[in-house]
Amino acid sequence: MQSQIPLTRDVVLIGGGHSHALLLRKWGMDPLPGARLTVIDPNPTAPYSGMLPGHIAGHYPRAALELDLVRLCRFAGAALVMAPARGLDPQARRVRVQGRPDIAYDIASFDVGITSSLPDLPGFAAHGLPAKPLGELSARWQAWLESCAQGKTRPAIAIIGAGVAGVELAMAMMHAMRTRALQEPAVTVIEAATPLPDLSPKSRAALLAQLSRMGIALRTGTTLSKVEATQIHLSDGQILPATLTIGAAGTHPYDWIADTGLTLHEGFIAVDDTLRALGHDNIYAVGDCAHLSHAPRPKAGVYAVREAPYLYDNIRAALTGRPQRHYQPQSDYLKLISLGGKQALADKFGMRSSGAWLWWLKNRIDLKFMEKVHNLPAMPPPALPAQMAEGAREMIAGKPPLCGGCGAKVGLEALRASLAALPRPARADVISGPGDDAAILRVGGATQVLT
Repeated sequence: MQSQIPLTRDVVLIGGGHSHALLLRKWGMDPLPGARLTVIDPNPTAPYSGMLPGHIAGHYPRAALELDLVRLCRFAGAALVMAPARGLDPQARRVRVQGRPDIAYDIASFDVGITSSLPDLPGFAAHGLPAKPLGELSARWQAWLESCAQGKTRPAIAIIGAGVAGVELAMAMMHAMRTRALQEPAVTVIEAATPLPDLSPKSRAALLAQLSRMGIALRTGTTLSKVEATQIHLSDGQILPATLTIGAAGTHPYDWIADTGLTLHEGFIAVDDTLRALGHDNIYAVGDCAHLSHAPRPKAGVYAVREAPYLYDNIRAALTGRPQRHYQPQSDYLKLISLGGKQALADKFGMRSSGAWLWWLKNRIDLKFMEKVHNLPAMPPPALPAQMAEGAREMIAGKPPLCGGCGAKVGLEALRASLAALPRPARADVISGPGDDAAILRVGGATQVLT
């Protein structure tokens, strides 16, 4: 049986991004005997970026965005270390983890995403909010929106960056504020260069017209010089009201990646066409934190999803001594951009279309992805050996095991008989009685289990 095969190789997945989530699903369906999986991520869930604008606009609850890493790890038989990674030692083959001992690996893979924080902008660290990572944005947005609804905060938003992400957030936020009937809502998008540079001219013109129709101001050719709690300062000397300032200008790698000793391109991990870090046959990187050196592409979740099966196959190949698969990303992809309400615009190969049916299509694609990672198939147990000692098959089929848990040193019945003779707990805060291998306590009105 697989449980009797010794574990000889450690695979460590750093980050719970889209590629790693899909890899865990595939691994659970077809695990490699002898390999042990460990996932390092500070949270038990990871947000799905494709549904963020819809969540901000009010179309989805926060729970609808969450990839359940705990459930995925359990399905894949992987350990989940809930702490942030803070470095890598490629020579010693160890991952440095905040507040934890180093974790050894034979194969490591990065899928940690990116950040849109602006640490060099005065006041942003104290008063600004990066659009990525997504978890903090969601929580802060809901609290800010409620404060505006109660009349405690002026509904004025500034968004730094007029790329697709910034424009999409601007429309979603204006839609949400109008849905809540906030008085005099204001959204300003600030862009130093050309807005929406990655779109076709027709799509760019359509989105700029949509911003105008929604009353969203666009200021180009200027930058921010300072962020304060209730206003922002522009480089041209203007001061604008803003009680919520969002950073969506470009993409930035996490600072600690610079200390990994890996080959980087503008701070991102440079990989070849097998998704391996340049010069390191046992380290992979996928998603936004990776730079495809053989075929550079913009940062987009669609590439992370497409990379997942290649990553799965290549990690298995590295563990079994087989050839690697070569990944060639598509030259362009279908961009479905939410327009605030339940409408969307599509852009691909210079062609543009828009309407409610495209929002339906985007919603269908997003829900299909979430269903794929949440509706995990029931896998049959490993096949039993044809011949076993008498009694073994019956025990596996459902009879109680001989032991009563990791702390039991005697058989289950002997342990149960011994505990039954002990007096019941006299204290009111002790709920569990003799016979349990854990204590259940009531502390301050809450129930706590100690094992």
